[in-house]
Amino acid sequence: MLVVRLPERPNRYDLLALVITLVLLALFLEASREAASPFQPSPISLEPRYLPEYTLRTAFRMGVAFLFSTLFTLVYAPLAAKTRLEPFLISLLDILQSVPILGFLAATAGTLASLFPGRALGYELAAVFAVFTSQAWNMAFSFYQSLKTLPRELNEVAALFRLSPWQRFLRLELPFALPGLVWNGMMSMSGGWFFVVASEAIAVGKTQVELPGIGSYLATAIAQGNSRAVLLAALSMLVAILAYDQLLFRPLVAWSQRFKYEERAGTEPARSWVLDLLRRTHTLRGIAEAAFSWALEALFQLERKRPRRPTALPLWALTLPLLLLGGMGALALWHLLQPLGWQELAKVLLLGFFTFLRVMGVLLLAATLWVPAGILLGLRPRVAQRVEAILQLLAAFPVNLLYPLLALFLLRYHLSLEVFSAFLMALGNQWYILFNAVAGSMALPEDLKEAARSFGLRGLTLWRRLLLPGTFPHILTGLITASGGTWNAAIVAEVVQWGSLTLQATGLGSYIAYWTLEEGQGPHLLLGIAVMSLYVLVLNRLVWRRLYRLAEERFRF
Repeated sequence: MLVVRLPERPNRYDLLALVITLVLLALFLEASREAASPFQPSPISLEPRYLPEYTLRTAFRMGVAFLFSTLFTLVYAPLAAKTRLEPFLISLLDILQSVPILGFLAATAGTLASLFPGRALGYELAAVFAVFTSQAWNMAFSFYQSLKTLPRELNEVAALFRLSPWQRFLRLELPFALPGLVWNGMMSMSGGWFFVVASEAIAVGKTQVELPGIGSYLATAIAQGNSRAVLLAALSMLVAILAYDQLLFRPLVAWSQRFKYEERAGTEPARSWVLDLLRRTHTLRGIAEAAFSWALEALFQLERKRPRRPTALPLWALTLPLLLLGGMGALALWHLLQPLGWQELAKVLLLGFFTFLRVMGVLLLAATLWVPAGILLGLRPRVAQRVEAILQLLAAFPVNLLYPLLALFLLRYHLSLEVFSAFLMALGNQWYILFNAVAGSMALPEDLKEAARSFGLRGLTLWRRLLLPGTFPHILTGLITASGGTWNAAIVAEVVQWGSLTLQATGLGSYIAYWTLEEGQGPHLLLGIAVMSLYVLVLNRLVWRRLYRLAEERFRF
């Protein structure tokens, strides 16, 4: 029988928390009201007085996309890690990660708009889905990696206590994965800000829609060459990022440290004024604890009453329909691409190879620089907490704001975008590696650090024996997600525009960007997306998957 403790009398902290909650709720209702209103296309104004409204609309889309990304992660990653469909689901995740955001927009913008004719909701959903595709895959890979590297002794304890699947998930797997998931959630939110221009200024073939938001404001400012408007948009984005950091991510980072896997307490945990405020409330905290206890008890009661699980279907019964669907999709793709001919296919494969070289160079450079920096930062939690918001801002900063300056720099000194486009790709996606290195370093148990100090491990020996092996699963997750993100970034990095000035590099990214604006959903765009997916899938299967198995077998606690 569940016993619920009645909440205590409200105090001043309850009042302050209620005021903050009501303000956030009012902002949410205002943004959602605009999203559900009739669609009335109007040009984006660069007047500063419209920026607060645009910022609110963009922050709303980012929050909704992050919520859906979290739900997707909590469902998809356990299915991929603990069922017999793991090979198929991970391959599908590899493909989804490799499909560029412009490809998702091309496939969904028109369809979602037709579902809600005359309403803004269709285009709003297309923008949210585009942001979702820049967030979900990173979080899913992080959760999957944590589930696959769960410490063996924790698995043994769960089996000894005969935990049910729901109890095991809520009491063991989710808490163990939470610290790394929170840091990857911050990176995913930053990735969404990186692609906010493409998601709000929808330009796919004949579909040209600008949704009110910071992204479309930036696109308009760049197209008009208005540097003042670009600066104002960057400041507005900074305000939104700081608000998310203070109200969401910093409390989550501080709260998730209680689930760090170690046998003895480490350094002083991170602090958050929002979390401290919630802990000091009486009524609000009592209601939350009672609701959470009731939900858990209801879930466990439902699980106990569930009838005995029927005999599992054989593996062929699960994989055969998937193979049939895959075969039908491949056949349809062949019919669509056949008119282009083998010569066009060879050309696109060669363009993909040029982009592949840039991607691998970016990953090598970013890993060399940011893996040591991230590990050292994670070893100093107080410093990490102080620079957390700065890292989010740097990771979220749309580097296409720097493209005009780069274009002028390249023209002035007669430099080639063929080489410098790689640096633009690195600016946007090096943060996947840094954030995962920080998360892996902070997850190192304090007793292992103390043991290393006791044995006098220093310098290269310390890195070779503890720091690199202990953080290897997290670093690998960062490399995989950075790889997919870098392929995506190639689309905006290989084509640089400022007003009437346009520079273009030779590669698959510029090919996809060109045909996205030219035909929207034609065979050339489909071929570019298919080749990019093929490159990422082959790279993941031949390199990253094998390293994942190595991390699971040799580098788990």
